[in-house]
Amino acid sequence: MALPTKKASFFPFLLLLLLVTISIILVTPSNSATDTFVFGGCSQLKFISGSPYEYNVNSILTSLVNSAMFTSYNNFTISASQDTVYGLFQCRGDLENGDCGRCVAKAVSQLGTLCLDSTGGGLQLEGCFVKYDNATFLGVEDKSVVVKRCGPLISTDSDALARRDTVLDFLGASDGTYKPFRVAESGDLRGVAQCVGDLSPTECQDCLSEAIGRLKTDCGASKWGDMYLAKCYARYSQGGDHSHGGDDTDNDDDEIAKTLAILIGLIAGIALIIVFVSALSKACEKDSKGG
Repeated sequence: MALPTKKASFFPFLLLLLLVTISIILVTPSNSATDTFVFGGCSQLKFISGSPYEYNVNSILTSLVNSAMFTSYNNFTISASQDTVYGLFQCRGDLENGDCGRCVAKAVSQLGTLCLDSTGGGLQLEGCFVKYDNATFLGVEDKSVVVKRCGPLISTDSDALARRDTVLDFLGASDGTYKPFRVAESGDLRGVAQCVGDLSPTECQDCLSEAIGRLKTDCGASKWGDMYLAKCYARYSQGGDHSHGGDDTDNDDDEIAKTLAILIGLIAGIALIIVFVSALSKACEKDSKGG
């Protein structure tokens, strides 16, 4: 005698899958504002795989990731087997600890790929900076230009230029207090500046003044501009995020809408197939009984 079979309904499962997928897309925040690659560089010297130096590098990078969950800046020095490694990380001053930790973990992961077996390397993402080397750089001011990017020109809007200069002047001003992270806004124009936390207040001010001065000179009447020096940066933009204008949110919404449309289409297609198979199965059962 044939055993009775239980027919499971797939529709509750499909509905649950759809709801869970949609909730993940809508609830999970986009990290594009912090994960975007800005620059990276590696030492030409290589270390031997499996050497004490490799162990020290791994220890440094692990320490950076662990520390980034609790603070926005830290540096470490590991000296074992006469192989010293120096390292630091810094997050953008407006990031929460969780975002900082995720950004540094992402940067360390990319750095490990970009600078495989290199004795030193540095990587800047939109939201954080990570660096390690066997030559000490901690507390050393470095104003060499690493990245310069300028946007399209601001037509002939003198008011926009005046506001740009006002924002940059505010970023470069010093009231005698130590402010490694600075933000200034005027209308739809926003500026951000930051120096690495290992610099003294005087060195920080000097570096930021250099970056802001170069930004004014090199980018002229550009709608947005980024000036990254080795130990600080200054940026400004009109009408939205740096380098992206005001289109980021719209683009994210478009992508979500497209993704949802695809998911709903797939779920609907699967549901139709199941309905067809179920109907066909019932028809076959009737024919079999009728026979």
